[in-house]
This record gives sequence, C-alpha cells and structure tokens, in this order.
Amino acid sequence: MPSVLIEIRQKYTLDVELGIIEAVHSALIESFKIMPNDRHIRLVTHEPHHFQCPQEKEKPEFFTHITIDCFVGRTLETKRLLYKTIVNKLEPFGIPKDHTMIILREIPTDNFGIRGGQAASDIDLGFKIDV
Repeated sequence: MPSVLIEIRQKYTLDVELGIIEAVHSALIESFKIMPNDRHIRLVTHEPHHFQCPQEKEKPEFFTHITIDCFVGRTLETKRLLYKTIVNKLEPFGIPKDHTMIILREIPTDNFGIRGGQAASDIDLGFKIDV
C-alpha cells in the first residue's frame, strides 16, 4: 500500500493530471504487484518559484518529483523496474525521462497504521511485499 506524492511545477489540464496519476499508479501495479484498488496518490502543483529544480534542465517546467512511501521488502531489481516504468509512462505527457526524480522511502510495517488503526505488521495484508 504505497503512499505517493507527485509534485509538479506547472498546471496541466485535468485529463493530463489524471493521466499522470494513473501512469504512476499503473507503474506500481506492474512493478510492485499492488492491488489495482490500492490507491493512495496525491498530486500537488507548485508555483515554479516555490519548486526549484536543477538549472541545466532543458524544460524545467516539466520537472516532476515523486516520493513513494512503502513497506520494506522489495528487491533492488523490482525498484529498478519501478523507476524505469514510471519515467516511461510519464514520457507521453511530455515529461523528459531525465526530468523525473523518484525517492523511495521504505518503512517497516509496524510503522504504518492502517485498517482502523492497526499496525500493518499485525494483519494479513492480502499481498506480497517481497517481490
């Protein structure tokens, strides 16, 4: 049950914003094997002067920062697949592959409170983490 924050530097149309969210979510389904209804994604648009990015970026308005909080347990190969899949799925929206930064923060299951205030470590999650 990853929790995702997508931060962007420009306002897109509603369809594009929903497409960006869906691109990241589908990348998580493909690589982390999460359930399709496991959707915890926020998209925040910043004014460019509030969201600095490397000056050498050719199209700084497309710079995209993605933070994913998830349970510990995925392999390095799975993480690499996630990173590649995300940038590939964002490219059709005009976001150059080198304009996306992804930060993956792995958190032990006992540090996630879910399903009515239970520690994730105390319940059957219904999916595998060690993919």
